[in-house]
Amino acid sequence: MDKARETALKALYETEVKDAYSNLVLKKLLRDRQLEPRDRAFVTELVYGTVTRKLTLDWVISRFSKVKLKKLSNWVLQILRLGAYQILFLDRVPPSAACNTSVELAGRYAKQSKGFVNAVLRNIARNRDGIDFQDIDAQSTAERFSIKYSFPEYLAGEWITAFGEEFAGTLLESLLERPDFSVRINTLKTTREALVDELGQNGIEAVPGRFLDEALYLRNVSDISGLDAFIEGKMTVQDESSMLAVKVLDPAPGERILDVCAAPGGKTTHIGQVMKNKGHIDAWDIHEHKIGLIGENARRLGVEIIEASQRDALRPLEEAKGMYDRVLVDAPCSGTGIIRRKPDIKWKRKKEDFSSLVEIQKKILYNSSMYVKPGGVLVYSTCSLDERENEQIIAGFLSENGNFARESLKGRLPGTLNEKEGTEEGILRLYPHIDGTDGFFIARMRRIS
Repeated sequence: MDKARETALKALYETEVKDAYSNLVLKKLLRDRQLEPRDRAFVTELVYGTVTRKLTLDWVISRFSKVKLKKLSNWVLQILRLGAYQILFLDRVPPSAACNTSVELAGRYAKQSKGFVNAVLRNIARNRDGIDFQDIDAQSTAERFSIKYSFPEYLAGEWITAFGEEFAGTLLESLLERPDFSVRINTLKTTREALVDELGQNGIEAVPGRFLDEALYLRNVSDISGLDAFIEGKMTVQDESSMLAVKVLDPAPGERILDVCAAPGGKTTHIGQVMKNKGHIDAWDIHEHKIGLIGENARRLGVEIIEASQRDALRPLEEAKGMYDRVLVDAPCSGTGIIRRKPDIKWKRKKEDFSSLVEIQKKILYNSSMYVKPGGVLVYSTCSLDERENEQIIAGFLSENGNFARESLKGRLPGTLNEKEGTEEGILRLYPHIDGTDGFFIARMRRIS
């Protein structure tokens, strides 16, 4: 039995049956099983790839199966998805290997369906060159995009309306790709040159970030948690889009800063790094168990000015009014900008979720604005691509709060980002297919003194 594929199948089954997140299931299964690094990477590729392409795979399988998908057992459906993904999207896997190993899996987990699995997958393999995702018979562009890019139809339709057909199609396609492995250099403990050299000695190629000096993209690695450079706090995993939120906040040594929704502490520790460990940072989060994560990250990275505490940002804190030079609100959001990293998001997020999220975001931003000193800075950010959670939140907030004003980002951003549309109005929008980062929204406002 192929251990890597069996592990991938168990992960897919658990995500489907228990409605679990694939990254958490993978973390558990890979910890429990003795697999070579190469096999661990293959398992990860199989799981993320199959979850990402689930709707497209189901469309293909349904064309070659005489049995409707809803009548298949969960084991059989996951085996078919796993096999079809290898046949259609992994060129380095011979179709015969994908078919044979899938039949073996069926022999263990769905014995009566071995012949069925074999017939369907070999039929897909024989006809794969004739499967044309450009010629999908659909009732609308949204339905066609949904099948082609494996995305919920309602969301594809909303993005077509918001961005236009061409932009939406390119964006959806980019969300099928695996993101680059991005880390932040901890300049409190090392330099770019020293870290690149140390990583190179471990066989890891590091290339400069697209925008920021403290960003690196790593090649030939999928897990850095065992590296000395990580354990010693010389670097931490963080996307450049997240780093740019701190760039827009622009904290200075000696200031008093509030990070309202801080866990697990990526931006918080970055703020401390920029402040050179001088000043004070309050880091709040609603979840008690996540407060410990902030503390752990701060200790590993050597950031000594963070005070983490459990606090519900929906409940205003009167005694904190006007206390902070800068406040960062990285609001809870739909997460549509990080679907490349967490493909489960697109299947778990429901249409009705957005309205409830917007109400939470509005209240958190309003409460957080009270903590800003006169003349101080308020930054709002999300990893969402949806205007309702971004531009509309800022426009509504400013219309109701005349003591805050947009502040231009011109000259505050690295390189060509200064020229992006919206920066004059204090807004930075980042898209995977344009900027190579996670999808992100950042807005900067100043409290008028």
